[in-house]
Amino acid sequence: MTYTVAVRALCEFTARTGDLDLRYTPAPSALEGMQGHALVQSRRGKAYETEIALAGQYEDMKVRGRADGFDPQAGQLEEIKTYRGKIESVREHHRALHWAQARIYAHLMCQTRGLVQLRVALVYFNIGTGEETVLVETHEAAELQAFFESQCARFLDWARSEAAHRVQRDAALTDLRFPMERFRAGQRELAVAVYRCARSEAAGQCLMAQAPTGIGKTLGTIFPLLKAAPGQDENQGIDKLFFLTAKGTGHALALQALGTVNAQLDKQGQSCRLRVLDVQARDKACEYPENACHGESCPLAQGFYDRLPAARAAALEHAPPWNAPALREVALKHQVCPYYLAQELVRWSDVVVADYNYFYDTSAMLYALTQAQQWKVGVLVDEAHNLLERARRMYTAELSQYALADARKACKGSVHVGVTVDSPVRKALDRLHRVWNTLNQAQEEDFKTYEVVPAALQGALQRAVSTIADAQADRPMLPGDAVLRFYWDAQHFLALAEEFGSHALFDLSMSRPELAEGVRPRMVASILCIRNVIPAPYLQERHAAAHATVLFSGTLSPSHFYKDTLGLPEETRWIEAESPFQAEQLAVRVAAHISTRYRDRERSLKPIADLVAEQYARQPGNYLCFFSSFDYLQRVAESVRQAHPQLPIWLQTPSMDDESRAAFLMRFTEEGQGVGFAVLGGAFSEGVDLPGQRLIGAFVATLGLPQVNPINEKMKQVMDGYFGKDKGYDYTYLYPGLRKVVQAAGRVIRSEEDRGAVFLIDDRYRRREVRALLPSWWQVGRA
Repeated sequence: MTYTVAVRALCEFTARTGDLDLRYTPAPSALEGMQGHALVQSRRGKAYETEIALAGQYEDMKVRGRADGFDPQAGQLEEIKTYRGKIESVREHHRALHWAQARIYAHLMCQTRGLVQLRVALVYFNIGTGEETVLVETHEAAELQAFFESQCARFLDWARSEAAHRVQRDAALTDLRFPMERFRAGQRELAVAVYRCARSEAAGQCLMAQAPTGIGKTLGTIFPLLKAAPGQDENQGIDKLFFLTAKGTGHALALQALGTVNAQLDKQGQSCRLRVLDVQARDKACEYPENACHGESCPLAQGFYDRLPAARAAALEHAPPWNAPALREVALKHQVCPYYLAQELVRWSDVVVADYNYFYDTSAMLYALTQAQQWKVGVLVDEAHNLLERARRMYTAELSQYALADARKACKGSVHVGVTVDSPVRKALDRLHRVWNTLNQAQEEDFKTYEVVPAALQGALQRAVSTIADAQADRPMLPGDAVLRFYWDAQHFLALAEEFGSHALFDLSMSRPELAEGVRPRMVASILCIRNVIPAPYLQERHAAAHATVLFSGTLSPSHFYKDTLGLPEETRWIEAESPFQAEQLAVRVAAHISTRYRDRERSLKPIADLVAEQYARQPGNYLCFFSSFDYLQRVAESVRQAHPQLPIWLQTPSMDDESRAAFLMRFTEEGQGVGFAVLGGAFSEGVDLPGQRLIGAFVATLGLPQVNPINEKMKQVMDGYFGKDKGYDYTYLYPGLRKVVQAAGRVIRSEEDRGAVFLIDDRYRRREVRALLPSWWQVGRA
């Protein structure tokens, strides 16, 4: 078996040394980098060669790449790197990587041309000034060959180890049996569909699977994807499985299912276990949150790359899963950062459990590695109905004029990280402030959308960003700096502005904060927003990058809504797995004599309170009652307290922390009785598991429709223009609303033994188009 590796990938694995250093220094864009390379190359003589394809062999490994330039007259091979600011801003571990690449290319050049000696040059080109800094070494061919072989040997040890693990893994998965006694109703159907999607020879295959709670969706998708992973040769099979979740509860369920699979492998006598990596958010994994990520501040960043090989080796000896406690133990033993150790272990893993953003966001780590390493990955999207709103947030950018004011204020001091009162940064921010105020003055209403992002605004923002980048390159700003914070926000805004189209809105909202008496008001300011409405254009390339993507949820209806908005391919398959529940398990009743429309709220309070009390008296136990807002919740709660003071109730409140949410759920015991009041779409309407007598019923006093307001009405117009005028209302209001209703009602029946009742409170539940969006196994009657 021959391994092929690019020069850069080889050196990134073997040659990085020194500190982890994430202090921000503005890097040239890809376009600026290409232009810089071209300019340096154009300055050389006519005999100068560019982009020389080189390849070499070490045992059973082939190394290939393209050298930037070679001057045959000077006998000098050049590796060109672009940068901004001062040459000292090029970090130590980056320089080590750059020198390694240059020496590898130099060896390949000596081997190809039969050279006995070669000058090796690192050419650092300053994008801002056009200045070159040339660092030169002279090496004998034998020295370069020894360096090449040492790097290859280190990489090949890993490659062979990985290949051996892959052979063992594939053999184990080929023999793997389903780890439960039997498939549940509908679970086999789901598993077969996932397996067929993953075994397709064509890349970019997608499957949408709607499967109710209780079917075992997590194991029912993980097991068949793992069974599809083994291939006949190196060009087949799946390299890695990414299990992506919207919430932390999804991590726990995935790790539990994968633990069941590894237990089954042990039971079958397999020596190989799946390497399962749980990627936690940075704020949860960081040991020193008050410190910056560089060696001068954080002890776990100091010497990170020097200690990384030993930490990786220790992790391999640690029994899976590589979850937060396991990684922390290994990382602290070797004095490396747990969060960045997890990122380094991705390439060693079989399964990665992570949040959506690690594959779908603008700077998604798993997506970038998949592209760079050319992995064939299987992606499982858990509770995929959440991806729409999450992706919208990923591709939305806000800029606050208050943040600009803070940045300008930070520049007022005599010196601010090299920024003086008359500095280019202050001038650029002042110019932006004037352009922004011009927009404010031209706007009569508090909220307005525009067809395009104004060119004057974009230009002023671009100048501000470039000017801050130049200042930052000369003297890096510290984390938390107001200028740096604004810079990050502006960069994200500009990136989306360049891709602005009919899938998004650009709007300006006037901000008039209410202040306490005696507090001096700040200036009237505004917030600029590029608001993503349809993430499809951004997600399409992510779907194409995966070999197979399976999006599954209990609520993915109607399929065309999610297919359209999430950018799924036209040939995407759809299945609805058979429900394990029977209609008689759940009594669904419509209280059509009550309207929950805003204009009818006052008249609805007592009838809702009476309905809840009557059902509780008829069948005491634990219930959840969902409302469209905290205000509505509070008003019904007061009505219950007045008319039915004997009824025990407890309320969700805004901004509950983890401890408060846990206390709310602790009231739902097997022996408990009472009604929990919660907001539809909030923390207690999905992802909550209260089986048996812990929850025997739910009331949904709303259709869940988003509020009719200027933003949603503009989003409806975008939907109309993108998908057709017959779809705007449904895509903006009806489908998202009913999805929340079905999710909330799904809290009641969690197993084949559960029994319960759901009351849908509103006369609009009688409408045909609304009934069509309710689960097919429900038998709906009147309350």
